[in-house]
Amino acid sequence: MSTTVPPGKTSAVVPGPAGSPLLGSMLELRRGALDLFLDARRDYGDLVRFTAGPPGLRKEIYAVFSAEGAQQVLATEATNFRKDSRFYQEVRETAGNNLLTSQDAIYQRQRRLLQPLFTQRRVDSYAAEIAEETQALLTAWDNAPDDTVELVEDMSRLTQRITVRILFGADFEAALDVVARCFPVIGDYIQRRSYSFVSVPRTWPTPMNRRAAAATEELYAVCDRVIGKRRAEADTSAAEDMITLLVQAQNAEDGKLDAAETRDQALVFLLAGTETTSTSLAMALHLLARHPEAQERAREEARRVLGTRAPVSSDMDELRYLSWVVKESMRLYPAGAFVTRNAVAATEIDGYTIPAGAEVLVSPWVTQRHPRYWDEPERFDPERFTPEREKARHRYAWFPFGGGPRACIGKHLAMLEAVTALAMILRQYELDAVDEHVPVTYGVTLRTETPVRCRLRPA
Repeated sequence: MSTTVPPGKTSAVVPGPAGSPLLGSMLELRRGALDLFLDARRDYGDLVRFTAGPPGLRKEIYAVFSAEGAQQVLATEATNFRKDSRFYQEVRETAGNNLLTSQDAIYQRQRRLLQPLFTQRRVDSYAAEIAEETQALLTAWDNAPDDTVELVEDMSRLTQRITVRILFGADFEAALDVVARCFPVIGDYIQRRSYSFVSVPRTWPTPMNRRAAAATEELYAVCDRVIGKRRAEADTSAAEDMITLLVQAQNAEDGKLDAAETRDQALVFLLAGTETTSTSLAMALHLLARHPEAQERAREEARRVLGTRAPVSSDMDELRYLSWVVKESMRLYPAGAFVTRNAVAATEIDGYTIPAGAEVLVSPWVTQRHPRYWDEPERFDPERFTPEREKARHRYAWFPFGGGPRACIGKHLAMLEAVTALAMILRQYELDAVDEHVPVTYGVTLRTETPVRCRLRPA
């Protein structure tokens, strides 16, 4: 049943911090949105209104913290909440109209064309590449100075290599250097423009615009070169890298992706497939390093299921505890801490009216720490994700992959990658945390503010 508010209906004013007369909560949002939103839920409840920016440029943000509200925004009333926010517009201008940013009929067409690329059978075929890249990391760790590694940097390198290899296949080494150099520049550019209240046109020759334009041009060029090669070989190639599959994707209703559409999808896979999984892996290892009993239980499972062989996709059903570890890491440290939408029509959520046109935010970061759904929410406890406990919980108490019709198409790939890498790492090494406290902040995705170091010991 829709809860769109009929014309003329009014509701109580949504509570929230007043902020300063000049800037509202703008400075607090920039300095520490993660803590600000946690405090706001505690002080004001499950729907909180923020104002930010100077008079004349001020905007309102309605933050929805309940699982019920998240379900309404992402699923049951998804058509009333669109990807029209500043963040999605900046991604759209950089990476095109892709599966992350497109809407309406364009999104539906893209989803139909791309869904066959993410079936479980297709995704499972990448297990060998994931295992090979993880083994290369472990070989490099054998020579780690002082037996100490920095998890964020190393997991970012691992997931980047895996993503680029799956995407570019035989051309991945040539593309890897370009991706490694260009993506940090592009990500920083999107972040800065998304959270700025006044952004100069992209065509102005500012240093930041010029750096981003050069990085984008170089990244486009390597994608276009490989896509052109695959399109020329489309009828004869037996390769199964993702660009080949994108080029070959077609159906009677939707036709095929053209070269620009193929590039747009490749770019969003690079954007979504590296930092998100690397954050989950780095923080899972950090949490296990701080909880030796959980680490030993995960190691025992990896050894029992795998022995000394490389993991294969069919092992995932047996690596249950490791999957719970990954899910608990994603609960405490969701890569996408916030998800924004814009309301089309005035809507009632949690007993309050959100006006038409408002920016609406749902937050895995807050909801996944909500004491209504989670006992001792700051405590690391993988057993929260036993089938019985998951079934008893609200579906949207945990949503690091989003939900509803826009749920992440790459969920199974992300879980396969994270569980495989964890199993191989723990089978070979015991990890002791060097950095006990790791502060985090938020840009395009969740990121750490300090190194996350672990000391390695042969297991």
